[in-house]
Amino acid sequence: MELSHPTQSRIESLIESDRVVLFMKGTRMQPQCGFSAATIGILDSLVPSYTTFNVLEDQGIREGIKAFSDWPTIPQLYIDREFVGGCDIVKQMFNSGELHEMLGAEAPDRTPPEIALSDAAASIIANAQQGNPGNAVHLSIDGRWQHSFNLGPMEGHEIRAESNGVTLLFDVSSAQRAKGLSIDIEETIQGTAFKIDNPNAPPPVGRMSAVELAAVRRDPAEAPTLVDVRTSEERARAVIEDSIPLNDEGLRIVSALPKDTKLVFYCHTGVRSMSAAEHFRAEGFSDVHNLEGGIDAWSREVDASVPRY
Repeated sequence: MELSHPTQSRIESLIESDRVVLFMKGTRMQPQCGFSAATIGILDSLVPSYTTFNVLEDQGIREGIKAFSDWPTIPQLYIDREFVGGCDIVKQMFNSGELHEMLGAEAPDRTPPEIALSDAAASIIANAQQGNPGNAVHLSIDGRWQHSFNLGPMEGHEIRAESNGVTLLFDVSSAQRAKGLSIDIEETIQGTAFKIDNPNAPPPVGRMSAVELAAVRRDPAEAPTLVDVRTSEERARAVIEDSIPLNDEGLRIVSALPKDTKLVFYCHTGVRSMSAAEHFRAEGFSDVHNLEGGIDAWSREVDASVPRY
């Protein structure tokens, strides 16, 4: 694709708008692909604020940034107006500590986590490794506290943890989330599966009905912070009183709250807000809820004066 001058000027303006700029699919609160989500997770752990651009909303920028950087995929990260790379490169730089240094963040903690594997779990992992010589066992724990095992070659930056004669490899983020991890096995409908107890994982996102929300809002001591993740156009049509819009300013306000603050997120029907709630749960908030049915349920079940759309 030949890059037009207007598109190039727009891209240059976006890159110059902030020290850290990420071109991605979706938004920081609602990434629309796994690679964008992984990159967001890394940046969130290193810098308090940065600029993102949703290429799904602008086809010209989506194709133009590929030509501008001579890089074929999204996301793309720029720091100090220089192209850094895509998701894989960002991961490598994060795990090596190079990204921390570039962003002026504290060097990563590479202390191996203490983990405990039961005899049964260790046997299963050891047998799997014996059947795949040359490969190591990697355990990743993402920002939503999902645990994933895979067999693959060592990349050199992993953190090694040993238990019951088995070595597991972690990236930097996963190693920090794995401290005190216990792994056993259990029988499920699908068959034998790992049973993982992670003491670091925050409680899951709670589900709150519109009637329940109305009840807790009547008690000032129990009233939660209500966060609206919808667009400004939607908020102009209908809104729940005293809710915080999750724009740039709202993001700063909510992020600065104590981690034990009761948060309730809502959108139109409860889908988008669940993603935002999971994001703040991953950030360490321990009392996070999603309004089931969103503002539509609020209008139907609590306050008919709020317009439906």
